[in-house]
Amino acid sequence: MAVTLYPNLILDALKNVTYPGTKKNVVESEMVADNIRIDGAKVSFSLIFPRDTDPFLKSTIKAAEAAIHYHIGKEVEVTITPEFKSAPRPELDKLLPDVKNIIAVSSGKGGVGKSTVAVNLAISLAKMGYKVGLLDADIFGPSIPKMFHVEDERPYAVKVNGRDLICPIEKYGIKLLSIGFFVAPDTATLWRGAMASNALKQLIADADWGELDYFILDTPPGTSDIHLTLLQTLAITGAVIVSTPQQVALADARKGVDMYRNEKVNVPILGLVENMAWFTPAELPNNKYYIFGKDGCKKLAAELNTPLLAQIPLVQSICESGDSGEPASVKSDSITGLSYLNLAQAVVTVVNRRNKEQEPTKRVETKS
Repeated sequence: MAVTLYPNLILDALKNVTYPGTKKNVVESEMVADNIRIDGAKVSFSLIFPRDTDPFLKSTIKAAEAAIHYHIGKEVEVTITPEFKSAPRPELDKLLPDVKNIIAVSSGKGGVGKSTVAVNLAISLAKMGYKVGLLDADIFGPSIPKMFHVEDERPYAVKVNGRDLICPIEKYGIKLLSIGFFVAPDTATLWRGAMASNALKQLIADADWGELDYFILDTPPGTSDIHLTLLQTLAITGAVIVSTPQQVALADARKGVDMYRNEKVNVPILGLVENMAWFTPAELPNNKYYIFGKDGCKKLAAELNTPLLAQIPLVQSICESGDSGEPASVKSDSITGLSYLNLAQAVVTVVNRRNKEQEPTKRVETKS
């Protein structure tokens, strides 16, 4: 005997389907749209999800179909259409339409001061009058919140063109985002590569970056899944490679350069930055002590036929200012402040030249 279908019968069946996002059933979660249509043994309706990237979308739809078949009858033909409270994420090639230049700050190894360079470059560009965003792409070792002294800040959501977007934290005229804003600062981030990559994509694609002249990416050291995610998600204008003069650091810097120059990647190298080029005591600003070697990065830049953008001295105040949340470039009249301002001016020059002489970079296409 065929069951007579009616809306409340469907809703009663759906009350047995729990949505993991709220830990309530889909009816209590107000996910069942007011569009239930019944035609004999056919039923159709929509389930409303927060966004198109909802990780529970497919499993919830399957569970809803199974619940109707189990509680009402296997002969019922079920058609469920997903709808979204937030408009869908734009296609990859249409992400960040108002961002003019995307700069990856990279290093072949950790401990060379890459994040310090990225932070001070961003601040110096902002002081020059440019609109700047800074993304901490080091998912497993985020340091940007500490360096800007905004560890306790929590980004909030804003509605932009029908989409729920993360609003970046702003300090020193820079828009900032880091996974460090969303995880406990004293807890290790134990994520597999796919989880880290998805988190990074959200920080890029689901944030209100708005109009930017320069979008600085503070990448993790080395070469990893995170780098591949960045290259597949964004068309990067160029890369700045950071190294110290030490031979062991220079060997890894070569790998960093090779990663971007690989024919499948083809991201222009804007230049090298020699960090900790020499030690200068604050009380003896004219003295230079080459404790890590002399001009190693300068020689590598010449060998690789790429510009040496800056040689940044090692001054105790750089470490202290980074730890205190007031980076060295905030005081542009200091030794290091002037060094970073010169770096920013060099980056602007090489980016303008690159944009004039070379074709725009293309994303690395994902193999299907």
